Amino acid sequence: MKKTPFKMKAGRLLIGTLLACTSLQPMAQEAPPPQEKGPAAADAMLHALVVKYPNPYRAMETAEVKAVMDRVFAYLDATTPAELINKTSRAPIAKLDKADPDAVLKPGDFRLTSYEWGVTYAGMLAAGAATGDKRYTEYTTKRHQLLADLTRLYLPGVKADPANAQAPIKSFLNPHALDDAGALCMSFLKAKQMGSTVNYGQMVDVCGKFVTEKEYRLPDGTLARGGPDGKGGNKQRPLTNTLWLDDMFMGVPTIALLGKDTGNTKYYDDAVKQVLQFSKRMFNPQLGIYMHGYVEGMRDHPELHWARANGWAIMAMVEVLEVLPKNHKGYKAVEAQLRAHARGLAKFQHKDGLWHQLIDRNDSYLETSATAIYAYAIARGVNRGYLDKEMYGPMANLAWNAVASKVNAKGEIEGICVGTGMAFDPAFYYYRPTSTRAAHGYGPLLLAGAEIIDMNRKFKFGLNDSGFMYQGQQP
Repeated sequence: MKKTPFKMKAGRLLIGTLLACTSLQPMAQEAPPPQEKGPAAADAMLHALVVKYPNPYRAMETAEVKAVMDRVFAYLDATTPAELINKTSRAPIAKLDKADPDAVLKPGDFRLTSYEWGVTYAGMLAAGAATGDKRYTEYTTKRHQLLADLTRLYLPGVKADPANAQAPIKSFLNPHALDDAGALCMSFLKAKQMGSTVNYGQMVDVCGKFVTEKEYRLPDGTLARGGPDGKGGNKQRPLTNTLWLDDMFMGVPTIALLGKDTGNTKYYDDAVKQVLQFSKRMFNPQLGIYMHGYVEGMRDHPELHWARANGWAIMAMVEVLEVLPKNHKGYKAVEAQLRAHARGLAKFQHKDGLWHQLIDRNDSYLETSATAIYAYAIARGVNRGYLDKEMYGPMANLAWNAVASKVNAKGEIEGICVGTGMAFDPAFYYYRPTSTRAAHGYGPLLLAGAEIIDMNRKFKFGLNDSGFMYQGQQP
């Protein structure tokens, strides 16, 4: 029978409609039903047996994620007081009207001016934005305001006599390393750009100038440790001209944020240069992960792939891409480096969602803070389109579910490696202790939870023939 033009056109329309419908949103499927008739063989439904996963094998609902974050928030809010006391009498100091040399911050479980707490302040801001719960935002605002007040009171004295002046936040007002300034500065600039009413001018001047002008660099401009000691020799951190992968995060996001804050493109150029020059020296393209330390001038370097340092690196890249103009000449190179790193990390994720302390050594312990950072950075990459949602969405959810299992009833986070320097042997990393008082995991958990909430609001993930898969956009 000859087809009429009308029938041919209708057929094409029908086929086009069916193709469009199937391409718009993938549908979850079960295994096809057996075609054979009669009694089923004993193995017919074995694929559908209930699997006892140690952590949830699914996407957590927003309320579940927030419940984990709320436990952490309650613990931190109770144990990190934003108060001054007299160092001798321990009496509270309520009025901030003079630079009292006997004033100190009331001690809690964590320091308010550590680099870890710069990450925590950023995590609180992200949690507030994702959940709408103002308590998180106010946690950061309250402590930033205290730091701004103390800067106003004590900075003149510290500038006049850096060696002898007393101040409750002297390590910030007179920084000696990126750890003293970089992550805190990042949190100040993020809060400022989110509309905080705190006056950040003096604080950003202190920390921004240290990161961009005072921190030691190699001749090609790469941030480094172990420069001149001021006495005719060189600092050993641990050797002269040492690159720590950690410093990609401790300095680079602040440099990029200063570009957005000032409009000066030199900061964007510097941030891109840092990412690429660190990566050229320290990234192993075969493994897809970074070594922890590099010493300029050595012929061979210790290929020890410490997990948290790799976390700082991938976190630095997502923070840079967040503010780097897309038409910047280095944007595509940073995005490509992020994808290369994410591919490498994906190869080493443990079956239960965590990563090992030394990423490529399966007999090293599973570590929480690095996993939290990866969950954040990978979910951010999915949300911003740097990473494929089909591959990396399940990976980020698996990582988050594992991290959430490490939060105890008090809101403490277990399995966090304590502060760690750089070494040339594996024993150092294998035997680093873990502690709930290691501050490095709290901010990353909040950042990860916020990004997972956003990702799972945007994209649907569920079981398809028993496997956890991307299932399209959320309605």
